[in-house]
Amino acid sequence: MSWGVKPPEADMTNGCVFCQIIARNSPASFVREDALSVAFVDIRQFHPGHVLVVPKAHMPDLRELDGETGAALMAAVVDVTRAVSAAFSCQGISVWHSIGEAAGQEVPHLHFHVHPRSESDRVLEVYPSPPRTPDRATLDALAASIRPHLSSSAVWPGEPFVPNLFHGSA
Repeated sequence: MSWGVKPPEADMTNGCVFCQIIARNSPASFVREDALSVAFVDIRQFHPGHVLVVPKAHMPDLRELDGETGAALMAAVVDVTRAVSAAFSCQGISVWHSIGEAAGQEVPHLHFHVHPRSESDRVLEVYPSPPRTPDRATLDALAASIRPHLSSSAVWPGEPFVPNLFHGSA
């Protein structure tokens, strides 16, 4: 682990606080680092152990994420979640990512929160009132409206998954 090395991936031209942390120009309490991601303790600790997992490359949210960074980021999220669970007494853990101000995103750099929870803490109450539960036809229509926007590597429900082992034409 090279906590003092400034990685070239950090973009300092955008004023992003997470890019400043990644570049070691702002302080942070680091938990984990690999070639594509870092994890550090959030400065706000509603419950002890709240950690942020962040890609080194600046991107605003999941919609910009490439597969390689996504795989590394998810591996880091899993690793940190297991470590937080082992290190702190908690009844549960929430893992979340918000996109945009309307969803509560405060720093426009992709990051996942790993947040220890207790049963009655009321952190992240998702619904202000009980949500509707539409009938199956309505749910199917919602699914149909989303499918055309998926990547070409997505598989439709019911179709067999056949991995593309050859990344070019045969």
